Amino acid sequence: MKSLPCKQLLLPAAALAFACCHVSAYAQAAPSLQAIQQGFLSPPNEAKPMVRWWWFGPAVEKPEILRELQQMKADGIGGAELAFVYPQVLDDPASGLKNFSFLSPEMLDAVQYAQAEGRKLGLRIDVTLGSGWPYGGPTVTLHNAATRLRTIVAALPAGAASTPLPALKEGESLIYAAAVNGTQSKWDASTSSPATLDSASAKVTAADVPRAILFFVQSHTGQMVKRAAVGAEGWVLDPFSKEAVATHLKTVGEPLVKAFGNTPPYAIFSDSLEAYGADWTPTLPEEFRKRRGYDLLPHLPELVAGDAPNSANIRHDWGKTLTELVNEAYLVQINDWAKQHGTKFRSQTYGEPAVSLSSQKLVALPEGEGPQWRAFSTLRWASSGNHLFGNNVTSGETFTWLHSPVFRATPLDMKAEADIDFIMGENQLIFHGWPYSAPQVGEPGWSLYAAAVFNDHNPWHPVMPAVTNYIARLSYLMRQGKPANQVAVLLPTDDAWAAFRPTKVTVTGAMQDLLPKEMLGAILSAGYNFDFTDAEAIDRLGVQHSILLLPPTTRIPVSTLKKIAAFKAAGGKVVAYGHLPTLTPEGRPSAELTELASNLFPAAANTTVELTTALHQAAVPDLSFDTADFDRNAIGFIRRKLSTGDIYFLTNTSNREIKATVSFATSYASGVALDPETGHALPGTFAPKKIVLTLAPYESRTYLFGNGVTAAASKATTTASTTPIDLSHDWSVSFTGTGKTETQHTLADWTSNEATLHYSGEAVYSRGFRIERAPTSGVYLTISGGSAEPGAPDAPPSAEKREGIPNPLVTRTGPGTRAWYNPPVREGALLVVNGKPAGALWHPPYRLDIAGLLKSGENKIEIYVYNTALNAWSALPPHDYEPLIEKYGDRFQMQDLDKVKPVPSGILGNIELVFEAQQ
Repeated sequence: MKSLPCKQLLLPAAALAFACCHVSAYAQAAPSLQAIQQGFLSPPNEAKPMVRWWWFGPAVEKPEILRELQQMKADGIGGAELAFVYPQVLDDPASGLKNFSFLSPEMLDAVQYAQAEGRKLGLRIDVTLGSGWPYGGPTVTLHNAATRLRTIVAALPAGAASTPLPALKEGESLIYAAAVNGTQSKWDASTSSPATLDSASAKVTAADVPRAILFFVQSHTGQMVKRAAVGAEGWVLDPFSKEAVATHLKTVGEPLVKAFGNTPPYAIFSDSLEAYGADWTPTLPEEFRKRRGYDLLPHLPELVAGDAPNSANIRHDWGKTLTELVNEAYLVQINDWAKQHGTKFRSQTYGEPAVSLSSQKLVALPEGEGPQWRAFSTLRWASSGNHLFGNNVTSGETFTWLHSPVFRATPLDMKAEADIDFIMGENQLIFHGWPYSAPQVGEPGWSLYAAAVFNDHNPWHPVMPAVTNYIARLSYLMRQGKPANQVAVLLPTDDAWAAFRPTKVTVTGAMQDLLPKEMLGAILSAGYNFDFTDAEAIDRLGVQHSILLLPPTTRIPVSTLKKIAAFKAAGGKVVAYGHLPTLTPEGRPSAELTELASNLFPAAANTTVELTTALHQAAVPDLSFDTADFDRNAIGFIRRKLSTGDIYFLTNTSNREIKATVSFATSYASGVALDPETGHALPGTFAPKKIVLTLAPYESRTYLFGNGVTAAASKATTTASTTPIDLSHDWSVSFTGTGKTETQHTLADWTSNEATLHYSGEAVYSRGFRIERAPTSGVYLTISGGSAEPGAPDAPPSAEKREGIPNPLVTRTGPGTRAWYNPPVREGALLVVNGKPAGALWHPPYRLDIAGLLKSGENKIEIYVYNTALNAWSALPPHDYEPLIEKYGDRFQMQDLDKVKPVPSGILGNIELVFEAQQ
């Protein structure tokens, strides 16, 4: 028997006005510690998480739009980003299902309705300025489509003085040709000599040996918009072309923003730059000549070959020019357009093509993604840019690829990733995501092909307000004061440009190879947190951190080394890891550069042990701890510096319990621990040194140090007994979806019973117990018995390395994460004691203080338990997508369908009442 939950709309008590002011440059008056504690208790709307709201088709109806907006509000979600993606259903007039064409009057009317109703509810509404990703669509002509350099190699016989031109594809043009020594499969770029082109042939100086001739073609990537809505199909635009971007803003941006009327969206959104293979633009030769001072075309053989003596230098200059072009044509133009339209540009400024770290200064709201906290991550890339350029809020596309397949992700999975995101500097979580789901299609409803589902079709959704409260409180806290990461890692951007090659022009992609993972991990394990910086930022702003770390670097501007020297002369600390730079950005040796580097870094670290020693000699780490090496690698933290205090957030990123003694480097003598679950401070104050911790798997702690912090009053402890009461037996379990009730003398997995094998939904566990008298100290209902799941990585997997242009019909599993833990509660629960709510159980340690709800004599406990939709989904027949593919093409591929199987459900641990020990 199977069931899925009936959705119950939780209406908000009142709709609060949304405060749409962007905090920047940390310029607002600093709140007092007491005000921070009050804000932590009741975080403002702008600190609440948002959702990416996928409209499939889009086939949407106003009643469901309103219902979902109201549910978001009730769930503690602060806003939604409208995202228009591929259809999930064929038009069906009988059921009222119709896919509106992208930018049609019907679709734009739905957008206007959604933004108006969202604002009435106090929700922030953003909009993706296009459909799917990247930007593009039917208004993009081949002339304005993403462009690449294509090389055709033909044989040139001995004695030949001319050869026919190659056949070209539609939209291609021949821009240069050269003869080279060698064969079609192996040729020497250093021997190239230009050919003269006419309408039919290429003319060369004849040679007495066979050679090859290279034809360089301005071609196109052929990439179409991914996951496009109906009517949004078309080429991906050329991100280096001002004309292409301007056309998109006029034909797509204008109608979308006009649909918002007099209340423009809070932000327009651009997803990660995924213009795969785009490495050219028609104006590149001219722009290159103006910016670099020489002609690129005669050097194309060296650029393509990669192994000629001057290849790396040509590629460097080509890469730098591409970065400048995408900055100007894409980032600056869209940001200016957003300002003109009363909104902000929220941009995932990474990926392909070639944006740099400092490119992020060109947009209002840089955003990141990726939970790879001990390796290179574009989330840390974005938070670093915001820290450098004075933006107080770092948003992140959060939970992408979380615990595939869809509907498998749990509240614990969410916490495992969210805490990692916090320690990397994110403080505005944008959930990926919330699928709009037409009520006509039933359960489990629509979902994106590869993403978690956070709408109320997920059975554990009643626990969502507890999750969003936790996230909102920490998001608020992580916006207070200023960022205080001690180490700045200087990105070798010039090395990244020199490593570019045709179809692969990505600075962020290059950093995965240029930044040693062991180096980044060693910084964290030594007790420091870090940001990235680059030469451009240092040249403009100097070094803003306590320690500058130079990773293995070959090319660097002399001006940057001089800025670092000034920083060191003023008392700053510098450390190098690996080899020192020897070349200017253009690839020239420089005695001045070599001398500067040697004087600045007389003893570079070559191992992680040497690096740790050098860092500890440079500055006392923000976090010192005495633990085993594995535990040291699993503990992450971040600090925010207040004018009168310090905030520390610390988390166990692993699936095992950690015992540690930690010391914080704050100068303040006392502090309090804050509870993100309740918003209150815990009883008592304590010194920041030698704090003894026991951290459950994925457990976190939050501390506020400073003069004037307020702790909760300690209660007198006069309990009648400190012996735990075992409540693990004789529960009545009622399955809400079926109306059936059973008695579990021993707690059992729902999937062990054929009747509930495919049950997804709510079950209510209830039983009574007696106590002699009401307690006056803490009494905790605890559920123990979770276990580490085998196979957990020491860190989340790194992002996939891609070669060439990917097949749009193949969707690979992404670099997501999850909690590698078998919890005793599958997957969330709400506790009610004597008819009164006591809180949510959704992560280790599974315990709640219920002392204030107990009474003398007979008491009743009810535990409302929720699992995932996976169990019921596994009983459904496979969905037939062939009619959809036949009409609209293969626009998506559902991921990991072989994993759609029942998973353990219910309460699987031991339940006890644990009495607080007497003091």
